[in-house]
Amino acid sequence: MNAIKAMILGGVLTYVVALVIGSQGSSGGFLAIHNMRMGDYAVLWSWPLFLAGTGLAWAMTLLQPE
Repeated sequence: MNAIKAMILGGVLTYVVALVIGSQGSSGGFLAIHNMRMGDYAVLWSWPLFLAGTGLAWAMTLLQPE
């Protein structure tokens, strides 16, 4: 369950950061922000940022007491 929550938070983080950086025309260097087609829409996305954000969110959920 923690992994699913982390993937959702990682996706939100990726979308917001990629939107801010990518809207300025930058690829973000190592972040490799690119336009990804989702049906009829183009979404700015970064797989390295998604993996890092998901890992960070997962680690934060593990630190919380149950």
